[in-house]
Amino acid sequence: MDILVSFKRAVGHHAVLVNHTGDNDLKVYLEDLLENGFTQEEQQVEAILKETGIRLPPAPPDRPNVEVQDIPAGARFNDPEIASMVKKELMAGKISCSYVMGTAIREDIRTMFGEFHTQKEEYEGKLLKIMKEKGWLVLPPINVK
Repeated sequence: MDILVSFKRAVGHHAVLVNHTGDNDLKVYLEDLLENGFTQEEQQVEAILKETGIRLPPAPPDRPNVEVQDIPAGARFNDPEIASMVKKELMAGKISCSYVMGTAIREDIRTMFGEFHTQKEEYEGKLLKIMKEKGWLVLPPINVK
């Protein structure tokens, strides 16, 4: 049940991040992640909970779509900040999936969360590529002696 609440929050959070994104590549990535990642995961978990007769938690309200120019400069997240936040969420999501996989006693649940884990890993790789291409990933200096 808690995992479904997390998925619902992630969907709302990423809708806000899409609104704040000015970079087209990052925006396309976030929209894909939202539609084909978090939303599908949420629907699959909801289906299992309904199937087993568990009452679903209330969904947060949908976020309105706004143009990035309508958000004041001081209130807007920068694209590198958004990429870092999403990377952190993907890493935390993989940990959550691993936890569910390790504690689940139903094989179908273990398999489903294994697929979620794999999908998060793939999206994390895509994001890393975008971050490198845009120069948003700052590597520490190499200490060579």
